[in-house]
Amino acid sequence: MSNHTVLSATFHHSSSMKPSAGDAFGDVDGIVGRTPAMRATLDRLRRVAPTDASVLITGETGTGKELVARAIHRRSRRAARPFVAANLAAVPEALVASELFGHERGAFTGADRIRIGRFEAADGGTLFLDEVGDLPPDVQVALLRALQEGEFQRVGATVTRRVDVRVVAATNRDLEDAIADGRFRSDLFYRLSVFPIHLPPLRERRDDIPRLADHFLRKAAVRVGRPFTGIEPASLARLQAFDWPGNIRQLQNVVEYSAILCDAEQLHVAPEVLPTPRADSGASGPGFFADTPTLEEVKKRYIRHLLAATQGNMSRAAAILDVDRRSLYRMLDRYRIAPPRGAERSEVVPFPSRQDDGHCEMRPVQ
Repeated sequence: MSNHTVLSATFHHSSSMKPSAGDAFGDVDGIVGRTPAMRATLDRLRRVAPTDASVLITGETGTGKELVARAIHRRSRRAARPFVAANLAAVPEALVASELFGHERGAFTGADRIRIGRFEAADGGTLFLDEVGDLPPDVQVALLRALQEGEFQRVGATVTRRVDVRVVAATNRDLEDAIADGRFRSDLFYRLSVFPIHLPPLRERRDDIPRLADHFLRKAAVRVGRPFTGIEPASLARLQAFDWPGNIRQLQNVVEYSAILCDAEQLHVAPEVLPTPRADSGASGPGFFADTPTLEEVKKRYIRHLLAATQGNMSRAAAILDVDRRSLYRMLDRYRIAPPRGAERSEVVPFPSRQDDGHCEMRPVQ
């Protein structure tokens, strides 16, 4: 029996099946992966989670770095304490220090009240620093001290504060290249990467795509209010053949988008749903170029490609890039890309929003 048939036949029943010991971690923590690369990653995660070691998670955009960070927190002795997430790429450079360490009233123009930073909010728990490679140089120094000594000062304060925080950082950048270019401190890198975990891109774990697609289809079925018996074989083959530049997040978006449009019992993923390289982009296939562009030019082309593939839908393009809309607009400004006609900039709440589960994260204003 083919994998396609198994997937379809077990769709209604697999949610009630008891996981084996080897699959328990994925089922409990929402991490799906059976390929050797993912098994090795999950094994490293199991080993480091109960410790207090700093963890640096690396991987392309959309590979699930925050999901891994949350799994580390849930399996640590700090699980009952807060998990606080900060997307450093979404914070204006001048406000990064305040975001992390807080500020006193009158510390700068507009600081009309005392504000606690992410370190204080995470006291006793885990602080997840996403896009840590974007940290300004002066904040890198302050972060190094906080990691080494467990102490910091709010912006505009003279009092030193102490916290007990485990830091899990993530980046899609090559920090060793950044060190060589003088953009990132080597001592901070070594402090953050006591235990590195690398997440492989989805194109290197194609055998996981059926299970991931099945997982996302279950979630999509709840959202659209319609049951599915599985994914049709031709569509599943199409998903496995695609290179997924946006990785897991892009796969999730494609499955949910297709579920909204599909009226059949088995999910159909139309070929046009999967973006193809633009003729004027210089690309001869996903991830390949006829010329030899610089890294900055590759990023510029990819952003243009996503905007074309999503028909100018900024929210969908931002989701594929695993950033918020504000960060995407900053990228457009940086690469001198004109925003789609009719698109409007969204704001980002600059303060943590506490939830019932004690988690704290940045979110766009809808």
